[in-house]
Amino acid sequence: MTVKMVTSSTNVTLTLTGPDTAYLGLGFGGTGSSGGMGSGVDGFIYNSNSTNTTNLDYTFAGIGVTPNADPAQDWTISSNTTAGGTRTLVATRSLAGGTGDTAFTNSTGSINIFYAVGPSLTLANNHHSTRGYSVLTRSSVLATGEVAAEPKKVVLYPNPAKETFTFKSVDKIRTVDIYEATGRKVKSVKVDGKEVNISEFKSGNYYLEITLKDGSTVFEQLIKQ
Repeated sequence: MTVKMVTSSTNVTLTLTGPDTAYLGLGFGGTGSSGGMGSGVDGFIYNSNSTNTTNLDYTFAGIGVTPNADPAQDWTISSNTTAGGTRTLVATRSLAGGTGDTAFTNSTGSINIFYAVGPSLTLANNHHSTRGYSVLTRSSVLATGEVAAEPKKVVLYPNPAKETFTFKSVDKIRTVDIYEATGRKVKSVKVDGKEVNISEFKSGNYYLEITLKDGSTVFEQLIKQ
């Protein structure tokens, strides 16, 4: 699962990717490495009940308890596509949101998040085996009307790959964490210019969380043949 947030002077746009057969849950809070999912915490969850405007905005009810849909829904999905087993969602709401929502600012800084990928699209209690924590770092602010266009910082090849893959611009990379489509981490790599061996992986989609030496994080999808 990958998460991207972009703010403007009025709105926040959220882009999520993950397996198209699973619910995708995201919460705002915690420490970035623990916590979150406490009663009353704000979240976004795409599941089997979701439409473009309903059953997206949720409030958590505690660990092990199914979250509740908010009476007022503030997120709107503008794009929902699937390809190769991966769903890509783009949703937008105002920076302030509504009652009980996390208020965002159009500024640089970090946002602590927690996330979960369900075993299916059906929303149940928080799925412990595929949940995790992270910190989103916003390194620049996009003004209204400004185009967000920049070259990719990292390129991996070959992709799809059978046994090994490697990176272009490997000198920019500090570490790489590889996740299954379910959200489970399967390998951590300290890149030293050598090929990354994935021969032990099953065929399917994997997600790479790549930490760069400048402190930023990028995400790439890898297809294992």
